[in-house]
Amino acid sequence: MLIVLEGTDGTGKSTQCRLLGEWFESTGREVVLSREPTDGPWGRRLRESAATGRLSPEEELDCFLEDRREHVGQLIRPALDAGKVVILDRYYFSTMAYQGSRGLDPAAIRRRNEAFAPLPDHLILLDLPIDDALRRIGARGDTANEFEQREALTKCREIFLSLRDEPFATVIDSRGSVEEVQQAIRAAVAKPGREEGAA
Repeated sequence: MLIVLEGTDGTGKSTQCRLLGEWFESTGREVVLSREPTDGPWGRRLRESAATGRLSPEEELDCFLEDRREHVGQLIRPALDAGKVVILDRYYFSTMAYQGSRGLDPAAIRRRNEAFAPLPDHLILLDLPIDDALRRIGARGDTANEFEQREALTKCREIFLSLRDEPFATVIDSRGSVEEVQQAIRAAVAKPGREEGAA
């Protein structure tokens, strides 16, 4: 099973991924937790650029695609083939949102990714008003980097929410407590996913 948690910065994805992984492990499932960008060479370049000065939109997209190809080939597909639950903190939907906010076509980005990247069984869209997200980013001691400016985050949120009607997607309001949001995520992934629904 492939589960993806998405949303703008400040929505609590990393915490919720960890808790969801612990819950699956408590039921006896083998779990692989990962994130994008990865810690590979392409992912490191992207992380560095967020702080030192962003690449052009096209260069950034190329780096994300190369990073994801490695991620899919080296970790995601092998883990899925072994019957494990793969939980991702960001996936190509973030590329659609963040590079889409820079003027690239989200639909074209999606097509390029889905040519090689497997569709998730469950896409959890953690949603938070931008003011709340920026407050959380500040509360954890971070400053909003270039990826996290208000206008860009607003566009990103709009692109994420445009995915709400996908049959495998669930939008969850992440203004609740950590425990409330986790319960809502567990309820969502307990429903038949894309593969089960197609069977």
